Amino acid sequence: MSDYEHVLYEVEGPVLTITLNRPEALNALSNDLEREFHEALDEAKTDDRVRSIIVTGAGRAFSAGYDISGDSSARPRLPTSDHLKRWWDSAMKNPDMIMNVMAHPKPVIAAINGWCIGGGFWYSLACDVTISSDQATFGQPEVRMTSNTTVLFALLCGWKNAHRYALTGDHFDAAEALRIGAINEVVPHDQLMDRARELALRLAKVPSESVRLNKAITTYGLDAMGLRSALNMNGVLSAIVEAENDGPDVEHLDKAQAEGGFGAFLKARDDPFRPEPFGPRSEPRE
Repeated sequence: MSDYEHVLYEVEGPVLTITLNRPEALNALSNDLEREFHEALDEAKTDDRVRSIIVTGAGRAFSAGYDISGDSSARPRLPTSDHLKRWWDSAMKNPDMIMNVMAHPKPVIAAINGWCIGGGFWYSLACDVTISSDQATFGQPEVRMTSNTTVLFALLCGWKNAHRYALTGDHFDAAEALRIGAINEVVPHDQLMDRARELALRLAKVPSESVRLNKAITTYGLDAMGLRSALNMNGVLSAIVEAENDGPDVEHLDKAQAEGGFGAFLKARDDPFRPEPFGPRSEPRE
């Protein structure tokens, strides 16, 4: 096991399992966790033991998305140029991070064990294969506070399906994720890692150069069709939409956070959308 603080790097036979390891924060993507995740992916490129990779999360979540819970500057009041630059510097890293997963020379399987939200959902879309527990929940509720989706959602699931969830921030369950094409397979929760490993071992039997080059055919084919340009434009528009998160439509969110903290902020953001069958603090599912 390599020496990481926020991810686990565990090799068993030809299979590497990278576990996002901030369970107390539902594996929210802090700067350190995301950096270590990509360092682990880079290490795997030259780790001769590894023929296939599983990415999963510790505890109740794959990942709850980018961590804003402890960031008092998440909705800053900065001069416009400083505000835009802050988001530009952040958003324009995303194309490289997404492509680091998609263009990885070894196959990457996402094993979705619970909450798969926001940036965590984006990473699940970028993996080669995504297997989900029947207890998983997906979504991008951050759009309700003026934030962005990813073009990968429309690329994989189609314009209509993506807009149903990207424009509302509504959550959806594993069965719906399978229906729209966001994942490959749903399995009982207690069978998730066994099923992911079964597929990882199957992939490991294929000659490594065949896997690498066939991944390149599809990934770089999409790149030649404009994937990188689409992701770059995604970054540009992400910077703009995040820089717009101080308008009158979200003043009530600022007030709630100032008066009651992050929990009050989430309540103010999401409660108007109740009942939402697969969201937090929602009515019981039928």
